[in-house]
Amino acid sequence: MTYNIGVIKGDGIGPEIVTEAVKVLDAIGTKFGHQFNYTEILMGGCSIDATGEPLTDEAIAAAKASDAVLMGSIGGNTSTSPWYKLPADKRPEAGLLKLRKSLNLFANLRPAYLYEELKEACPLRDDIIGEGFDMMIMRELTGGLYFGERSTKEENGQLVARDSLTYSETEIRRIAKRGFDIAMKRRKKVTSVDKANVLDSSRLWRKIVEEVAADYPEVAYEHMLVDNCAMQLVKDPGQFDVILTENMFGDILSDEASMVTGSIGMLSSASLNDTKFGLYEPSGGSAPDIAGKGIANPIATILSAAMMLRYSFDLDAEADAIEAAVKQVLKDGYRTIDIMPRDGSTVKQVGTVEMGDLIVERL
Repeated sequence: MTYNIGVIKGDGIGPEIVTEAVKVLDAIGTKFGHQFNYTEILMGGCSIDATGEPLTDEAIAAAKASDAVLMGSIGGNTSTSPWYKLPADKRPEAGLLKLRKSLNLFANLRPAYLYEELKEACPLRDDIIGEGFDMMIMRELTGGLYFGERSTKEENGQLVARDSLTYSETEIRRIAKRGFDIAMKRRKKVTSVDKANVLDSSRLWRKIVEEVAADYPEVAYEHMLVDNCAMQLVKDPGQFDVILTENMFGDILSDEASMVTGSIGMLSSASLNDTKFGLYEPSGGSAPDIAGKGIANPIATILSAAMMLRYSFDLDAEADAIEAAVKQVLKDGYRTIDIMPRDGSTVKQVGTVEMGDLIVERL
């Protein structure tokens, strides 16, 4: 089979980690008889430098023409980069928001899984970790506070800023259905996270989730306030299977969950629309402070490529092969600097390229 993949290398460590993911995809193509064709797409700071825009109409068209998009990371140092002296709608992250909206990528999937070999990197105590944890955070991605009306203007002699949090029944229902569908393929439990004791939008969220839950009698579900969920993630992460939540809450909770695993450099991410199309990217940022040093962890991007194979191309065996290769490399004692244990005497530290090579070898 032939698949056309849009590739956004992005900024900072983005080009380094995407290169390793493409290397792994090519190895999968050789092993399983697939052809992956790549189209490079500019987005973020590199696009600003080249075109003056964080995302051009031509880039959106190229993404839409692809079967899926694999992305690195975008942005730079917010205190020193000239990109952040531009108006908000011209900054790197505006390109990502625009791409999500243009492609209708309303469902963000962020797994948080603790590898047995990385228990030492987890900041939680052994009695809290227990047998480990394996959760999927389902974040609504195109509505809520990040896409609401906003303004900053002077009133009564002082600046006043406003951001609107808006959700429609349709937006909530479609992400809830996606969350329950994924729960059916996992351990059949959904924790819906909101702030229904304060927000009207959360009360509507809770109402619609309850209606959707009625169509999934096999799935156990519960409601949890976002502040309690933040606490429970570090108190008992093993209780969660699928966490279903809105845009801003999901942004915050997924980063918290990633650090509970030991390193954000290990966590993949997928953003899907209502077809098979998806945007696949690591959960971490562009890390400009380590860009070009060859020490970035490419595993999250490689696992994002595995998610692409699974969710957009229905290539489960190929995705399984990548995930198994990653586990084997970790079991064999290889680590990038971010996942080195405090006592590194029993493992070997490797760089970005070598980690990619090791995963390819095990394929």
